[in-house]
Amino acid sequence: MEANPAGPRGHVAVGVDGSRHAELALEQAAAEARRRGVPLEVVHGRPWAALPQAGAEPAAHTPSREDAQALAESSAEHARRLAPGLEVVASAVDEEAPDALVRLSHLAGLTVVGSRGLGGFTGLLLGSVGLRVAAHTAGPLLVVRGDLPPEHNRVPHGTVLLGVESGADADAVALAFREAAARKARLMALHAWVYRHLAPPGEPLVPTSPRREDIARVARAEAAAAEGVLAPFRGRYPQVRAEVRAVNGGAAHALVEASEAADVVVVAVHRRRGRLAMRLGPVVHSLLHHARCPVLVVPVPLGGGDGGHGEGGGHDGDHTEEGTT
Repeated sequence: MEANPAGPRGHVAVGVDGSRHAELALEQAAAEARRRGVPLEVVHGRPWAALPQAGAEPAAHTPSREDAQALAESSAEHARRLAPGLEVVASAVDEEAPDALVRLSHLAGLTVVGSRGLGGFTGLLLGSVGLRVAAHTAGPLLVVRGDLPPEHNRVPHGTVLLGVESGADADAVALAFREAAARKARLMALHAWVYRHLAPPGEPLVPTSPRREDIARVARAEAAAAEGVLAPFRGRYPQVRAEVRAVNGGAAHALVEASEAADVVVVAVHRRRGRLAMRLGPVVHSLLHHARCPVLVVPVPLGGGDGGHGEGGGHDGDHTEEGTT
């Protein structure tokens, strides 16, 4: 079945290439489409005739458009078996896979990619396709790590993890609440902050009582700020049990560690309006390489000004500060 060139708005789109990593992404995409009650679009992009690189993961080789379309159709059939009754369309496009997925992200409610695919070296944690799509996606992007088991074999934790820094992350917060509601899961909002007060020369390394009190005061203020970001959404999603966890430390490490007990981690990535490209900051970069659950990247427009920000629970822009991997 040929896909509608315009694509059904709000659907789930997934890229496939015959690799095991793409199969994991397909299975996750089928589950996401079924959960949302929307169609699934399965896409296989160029290059069809490129032979796998030496040392690359074995995967299906598609030397012609006919073979490429057959691979897309076979993947679509697999998705239909996984989710009976799901509307699935399949297509092979004369376009580089990252470009095709970025284009589809303008129409899709969710785009899904695997961490590596055909031509991806086994030593890499995230391939060039995933990184390119993550850097340019126009809508929410779910990256499924290749070292994860298929969703139907995972033990659900009943937790959506959200990285949050400030009110600028509202789009990611809204999506995290929707994810938690759809999954009937709790929402754990992690807000990381760093106590930057420098001790005068000669002051003991062990915090004094005034210093401990100051740290506690900052911790309360940071937690209250994060609570304020979540507050507008609590009334809209009364069924979601949302908690805030404020931690003193780097956001990347805290989120990766917390992802061990989460079903998905949601994180905002900020881009300036009108920019042709978006570099992934250290928090998102670390999650894409090291998270222990799928990562849902939410692009959020950043209105002017300097894009650099300190470490936060999920606010990630062009900065390359501590935590860069």
